[in-house]
Amino acid sequence: MKLYFTRHGKTEWNQELRFQGMSGDSPLLPTSYEEIKLLGQEIKNVPFKKIFSSTSPRARKTAEGINQELKNPVEIIYTDELKELGLGELEGQSIAEMRKIYSEEMDHMRYQLDKYNPEIFQGEPIEQAISRISAVVDAAVNEGNGPYLFVGHGASLTAAIQSLSGKALSELRSMGGLTNNSLSILETVEDEQFYTLKLWNDDSFLQ
Repeated sequence: MKLYFTRHGKTEWNQELRFQGMSGDSPLLPTSYEEIKLLGQEIKNVPFKKIFSSTSPRARKTAEGINQELKNPVEIIYTDELKELGLGELEGQSIAEMRKIYSEEMDHMRYQLDKYNPEIFQGEPIEQAISRISAVVDAAVNEGNGPYLFVGHGASLTAAIQSLSGKALSELRSMGGLTNNSLSILETVEDEQFYTLKLWNDDSFLQ
């Protein structure tokens, strides 16, 4: 079974280089709707059974835009479990300004998740984000009848996909982070308990 993953379209805060996180949100850029359409066209013939989306508006609008392009639109299941990594006091703040205050943890978040400790700014442990997203994916696979599409966020989805593919915490950022509206694919074989990464962060169809 193939599992498709995408990060929401680019937002105003993405453009302004502000943290969004689990509770923060900002509108999609006008250009993002065209990119969402292009992504939908890229996968329009995939016979999805369901789409699972974060409840954050930026992800909801992305999921809905993709669904409109599918040859056979499907039910969208919205769940808080696919939300972005909780960033506590960082949410809504300038990334550059927060780097001046929390430079070490910013580096760990981006490059060394095995050393990441967000307690200082009341953030969510990365293990918790991976666990909640993995639970949604595992439940969908156990239900069978895929393929499925999952619409989520940059930091949490990057970590979860790489973790599901078997990488350790220290390796989760080794291939970089997901770009907006990119496509990644995991594949699982019936009766097997592991996932194989078949495609990572492909945005060639947006060019």
